[in-house]
Amino acid sequence: LLTNDGDLAHRLMKAASHVAKTYVVKVSGKPAEEKLVRLRAGLSIGTDQKRVKTSPARIRLVRDAPNPWYEITLIEGRNRQIRRMFEEIGHHVEKIRRVRYGPLELDVEPGKFRLLTLQEIAKLKSLSQTGCPLVRSHRSLSS
Repeated sequence: LLTNDGDLAHRLMKAASHVAKTYVVKVSGKPAEEKLVRLRAGLSIGTDQKRVKTSPARIRLVRDAPNPWYEITLIEGRNRQIRRMFEEIGHHVEKIRRVRYGPLELDVEPGKFRLLTLQEIAKLKSLSQTGCPLVRSHRSLSS
């Protein structure tokens, strides 16, 4: 999401905004169900000197394979969080792509962009005021 509205960008990116972000992730090896339960519940990530507990995440299998794909939705966005979460349960993230940001769904090809509609802008402004728990309705997103 690219914007020239600095106030909106700041409000949306704050951890306290709880904007749901959804990614598709390809993982090396297939995690056991009990490991996925840990991810869903939230787990401690980081170094021995600085560990933080992640918020609960929504995770679902998208493509079953020896190196499966998962859809994961977070309400926080720590740097390299998804990679660190999977490393914590013993699995390397091979590929990651954000596909949703709050109510907006990525719908443009890599390297392309589009303007948001007035309705989408209004939703983002509203979202930046109220936060967004794990949402089910989706719209479009420019990249």
